[in-house]
Amino acid sequence: MIRSIHQHLNEIPNRYHFIELIEKTAAKKNRFSVMFMDVMRFSDVSAAFDHKSGDEVLLQIVNHICAIFTNACAVGRLSGDIFGVVFDDAVSDKDIRNEHARLISHFKSPLNVNNTAFIADFNVGAAIRKSNDSDVNTIISLAESALRKSKSNRHVNFTLLTDETNENHGKGLALKADLTRALNNEELELYFQPKVDLNSYQIIGGECLLRWNHPLDGVVFPGTLLQAAESYNMMNELGYWTLENAFRSLAMLRQEGFDIPISVNLSPTQLYDPRLLPTLRKFIRDYDIEANYIEIELTEDVMLTNSLLVKRQLSEIKALGISLSMDDFGKGYSNLSFVRDLDLDAIKIDKAFVFELSDSPVNSAIIQATKVICDAKGCETFAEGIETLQQLAILQSMGITKGQGFLFSQAVPMHDFLEQIKVGDFSHIVYKNKSSGVA
Repeated sequence: MIRSIHQHLNEIPNRYHFIELIEKTAAKKNRFSVMFMDVMRFSDVSAAFDHKSGDEVLLQIVNHICAIFTNACAVGRLSGDIFGVVFDDAVSDKDIRNEHARLISHFKSPLNVNNTAFIADFNVGAAIRKSNDSDVNTIISLAESALRKSKSNRHVNFTLLTDETNENHGKGLALKADLTRALNNEELELYFQPKVDLNSYQIIGGECLLRWNHPLDGVVFPGTLLQAAESYNMMNELGYWTLENAFRSLAMLRQEGFDIPISVNLSPTQLYDPRLLPTLRKFIRDYDIEANYIEIELTEDVMLTNSLLVKRQLSEIKALGISLSMDDFGKGYSNLSFVRDLDLDAIKIDKAFVFELSDSPVNSAIIQATKVICDAKGCETFAEGIETLQQLAILQSMGITKGQGFLFSQAVPMHDFLEQIKVGDFSHIVYKNKSSGVA
């Protein structure tokens, strides 16, 4: 039960007072962030009950927000059902996305109004000041722009902007042009990181990772392309390109006489797309691929969703015979009830826990706890980011039998991946490192 921090809505700072509080934060801190939250479907409450009940729901919501964000500098009410929070300790993209994840995770539990349950969902827009040259009005405008983008997008209800990536306006258009050109001119390419049996060191699969053959900069990670895709609602287009090329790669491997599974990350927006299942069926048919040779990796953003559509899509994907795994487990705020209920074939432990495995008994405990969950679910425990023999030995001692990482190989182009498959395993690399005394 959340303690009632506020007894009445008029106790909450209004828009003008809230802006003053932001200005006070800006005077003390060079970097800070602002998050605006618009309550979705709030009109349903007002329509079903009355104005007083509506105010009661809003009061409950703001009290929950205050309880969630005890680290916030200020909480305010910008308008009827729009609230704002300012942070001085969430000043990176990852920080603010984690705060958003906390919000969504917390409000999975329904609120109660007149003995009726109400699930509060939000459109969220956030802005970060990364440069002290930006004034408060600029940051507020960015947050409002981010909120408008979230409200206009049916599939993604969170948008983050910063004063360094402000799309006004040529830079944003250039990014869109980059993405369009990359898709049309075959500048994109899939690389493959081998998945390895940690006992035999045999290659048991590969993970597709997108690379961009930039005409000027050479092979680069596609960060700017992903940013453009998110900004211009082109994630589905990019996602389907990746998905089809994963099927094409499987067909190529089969022509070479190798039947090994390939995993591909699915954009969360694709799970809201009614074209997803027909497209998967088409690729299976067109490339004559058995569905169990494709594994779809899900992010924790998907795990935090409460969408019945997403759950139905995942159930139908599984019914096709396609494997499902959860990527980067533990990186954010994993929805354990979703993990419990979803029929997963594997859970991939985030590489951050593996990197510091030898120095942190807590990381070891987290990995062991994840294995307990996987064993109970009857799915594989998979370790990412294996870079040293010491990490490998500890994972082996825990009974972790599947993994990937730079100890074996970084992501490589298809022709190099094919050569690795022909060799068959990485025992020569492991034994070479052992004989040379590499930790």
